[in-house]
Amino acid sequence: MLTLNPTNDSELGLQLAHAHRLWRAVISQTVAPLGLTPPRWTLLVVLRHLGEGATQKQLAEALSIELPSLTRTLCQLEDQGLIARQVRADDRRVREVRFTAEGRRVLSALDARANEARAQLLDGIPPDDREHLRRMLERIETNACHCLKNG
Repeated sequence: MLTLNPTNDSELGLQLAHAHRLWRAVISQTVAPLGLTPPRWTLLVVLRHLGEGATQKQLAEALSIELPSLTRTLCQLEDQGLIARQVRADDRRVREVRFTAEGRRVLSALDARANEARAQLLDGIPPDDREHLRRMLERIETNACHCLKNG
């Protein structure tokens, strides 16, 4: 475990990043039996968030990755039978991504396993504290966007 000084603001970013890595590691370990690596399960969750029919470009932007990396993960998910890519009728350069029936089934199993992991990760943290954490993270995101826009 990373030992940081919790009263030192200069280490908040490190602590946040470390907690994020551990969170993802727990989720990844929990969903690994479904044949999902971190890039695969993350892509499935983002596709659900964006909505079926999202384009490869939209997915790459939402995941903050380059198209070649996205394409590799999409090919893997296609090989697993979890997604299908379709050329858009009105613009043959655009490929939309949709879940297959198997993809929806695996996404449901992913949700169930991730919910179990989340319950373990949040064990002992009262709902009010969770809500307070959400508000603090939203504020950090807002401040970061403001800094990037004006920076």
